[in-house]
Amino acid sequence: MGAAVAAGTLARLRGVSKVYRRGTAEVAALAGVDLDLGEGESVAVMGPSGSGKSTLLAILGCLDRPTSGEYELDGHVVSDLEDDRLSGIRNRTIGFVFQSFHLIPQLTVAENVEAPLLYGGGAPSSWRPRALECLRRVALLHRADHRPSELSGGEAQRAAIARALVAAPRILLADEPTGNLDTATGEEIAALLAELHREGRTVVLVTHNEALARRAQRMIRLRDGRIESAPEG
Repeated sequence: MGAAVAAGTLARLRGVSKVYRRGTAEVAALAGVDLDLGEGESVAVMGPSGSGKSTLLAILGCLDRPTSGEYELDGHVVSDLEDDRLSGIRNRTIGFVFQSFHLIPQLTVAENVEAPLLYGGGAPSSWRPRALECLRRVALLHRADHRPSELSGGEAQRAAIARALVAAPRILLADEPTGNLDTATGEEIAALLAELHREGRTVVLVTHNEALARRAQRMIRLRDGRIESAPEG
C-alpha cells in the first residue's frame, strides 16, 4: 500500500499520472501528482486550460482511473478496484457539482435530488424527506415540484448542490460551480459552498475565479499536468 497515510487524511494520491490516447498520439493530462487532502479541508484547484484540473477532479471523484500511481480514498486503495466496488465507495463518499448542473429535464427538482439515492440510498420511503431537507438546506424547497427549465441559473446550481448532498457525502467536488452564473448569483453559490465547508465537509473545487479560490483554505496550482504549488492548509 505504500507509505502510511497521515491521521486525518481523507484522500491521498501518489505518483498519479493519466495518459489519454488520441489516435496514435498520447497526451499526458497528469504527470506524477502527489497530493493529500485532509478531512474537513477546503481546497481550490487552479491553472490554465489544459493543465489537468478536470482530470484531477475526475480521478479524485472516481469517475476516471489513473494510468499509473496510487489513489487511496477513505482508507481504500481505489485506483485498482473493480467497477462495482468503486461505484459503491464513490456513491457513499463523494458528491458532485458541475458547471452545467446536469439536472434531468424530465424530472422535477425533488426527483432530481432523489436520483443518487437509487444507488443504495436506504429505504425508498426515506428518499423524499431527505431530498426535501436538502432543498430546504439550499433555500430551494419552494421549487421542489418545478422542472429544471423553470429555474434560474442560480436555482439550478442550488438544486445541483442539494442533489450532491442528499447521500451525505464526506467530500464535495465542484467543477467551475460559478462558471455559468452572473457575479451576484456566483457569490451566493460561493457563500453556500463556504457554509457547507464550515459544517465539516471536505470541499474541492476547480475554478478560474480567483475570488472564489481565495475563500478556500488552500490553493493548488496545476500546469502541464503537474502541481506547481500546494501549500499546506
